[in-house]
Amino acid sequence: MAITTRDGKTQTVLAEINMIPFIDVVLVLLIIFMITAPVIQSGLEVNVPRTQVVNELSKNLPVVTIDAKETLFLQDVPVKIQELASRVKENFKDAGDSVYLQADGEVAWSTSTAVIEALTTAGIRNIVIVTQPLEKKR
Repeated sequence: MAITTRDGKTQTVLAEINMIPFIDVVLVLLIIFMITAPVIQSGLEVNVPRTQVVNELSKNLPVVTIDAKETLFLQDVPVKIQELASRVKENFKDAGDSVYLQADGEVAWSTSTAVIEALTTAGIRNIVIVTQPLEKKR
């Protein structure tokens, strides 16, 4: 924008956007996301059994969960045992023949074996059972 003064001289106005409020808002949003991200956890709350030997889960595989009420989930979606194998095969083709199985400690062994049987008859050969490590005594 150019302005002409009474002397006849032409001056330009320097128009700049003030970035300080924008930076303030971005920093506040960053702090909010940093605080809330650890609170938001995906998955279901299941008290898996504790064992002496625990390996780190390193692969990104589908998770089959059996909660304390013996409800079956694939990832976070409830599923019937008859549909479990087909859903795993159709939704997780890149996982191959592997899944994680996490069952609540209160679940009857017969329920867990029925799920394992349904997965193995569908061709899923590698079923990794999820556990937690034993607490170390001080």
